[in-house]
Amino acid sequence: MGSTVIEPSVEWREVVHDDEAERHRRQAERFVELQARRSGEFGAGRASHRQQVAALRAVLTVPSDLPEYAQQGLFRVPDTYDAWVRLSNGGFNRAPDAVPDVHGFAVKVFGTSGPAALGGEAVCQDLVLINHERLSSPTSEEFTTLVTTAAGTSGQVLRAVARQPSLFPRLRAASAALKTPFSGFATQDFFSAAPIAFGPYAVRVKLAARADQVDPRASGDWAADVHARLADGPLHYDLQVQFFVDEQRTPIEDASVVWDTPCLTVARLTVPRQRPDPALADEIERASFDPWTAKAEHRPLGEVMRARRIAYAASRQNRDAQ
Repeated sequence: MGSTVIEPSVEWREVVHDDEAERHRRQAERFVELQARRSGEFGAGRASHRQQVAALRAVLTVPSDLPEYAQQGLFRVPDTYDAWVRLSNGGFNRAPDAVPDVHGFAVKVFGTSGPAALGGEAVCQDLVLINHERLSSPTSEEFTTLVTTAAGTSGQVLRAVARQPSLFPRLRAASAALKTPFSGFATQDFFSAAPIAFGPYAVRVKLAARADQVDPRASGDWAADVHARLADGPLHYDLQVQFFVDEQRTPIEDASVVWDTPCLTVARLTVPRQRPDPALADEIERASFDPWTAKAEHRPLGEVMRARRIAYAASRQNRDAQ
């Protein structure tokens, strides 16, 4: 079930600053303001990952041969779970698929039980993944500044850079990251880019595509590529985790660092043969996919994830009110 994992550590720690709650609230307000402006242009929708590419049914299978330390939370016992998958382009607007963008692969796993990360009962587990192994910024403050600045008009971006020249190299680096080649949702790997708890351990999550036949025409229509493949047979992915070992190789609070540890496969995600289902697409579009919709054993970790808790809740509230 994947690579041999070096000895995981339980010595990870989160570092929470006194002013975080207020900073995260202000950041969420900036995203909601941008969400509201974009809703005037494109209709009601999410603050980011507004453009849903495909909505799919899936099955997550937890195997029986996991090492003892990996038998945590959702992966404690062998089982099979129904799931939803939402594939998305990451921008605030709706643009042609050929436009460079971050791409999202969100999974909602049903049938879970036990305490939830935010209290109450965990009836599902969300995994929110992107096609980048790390974020372009180490903190939520820098990430918010970059994203909200880049979302402005050319004139607004130029004025922002004039006021804060240090933005320019960071915007250029973020723009270069957007142009990272993307082969399609069936053949690309996806990552949590920030850690979650894994029982007493901490991990980052990876979804590794098992298909490797790339269609060079896929970038013209990502959904058509996915559904053409599903007409022929199921899509398979390995759900993997990287364990925390120490702060140098696997930092908890810096989302801009690639973790330097092997991956262990802890489940298989299968998207069975299916046709586009408009009713399912509407239901999934209305649903929320939030890393904080999680079992307590898989609660999100680190400053970026703590900021996402506030931002996702504010975005969802704004979307519900539209």
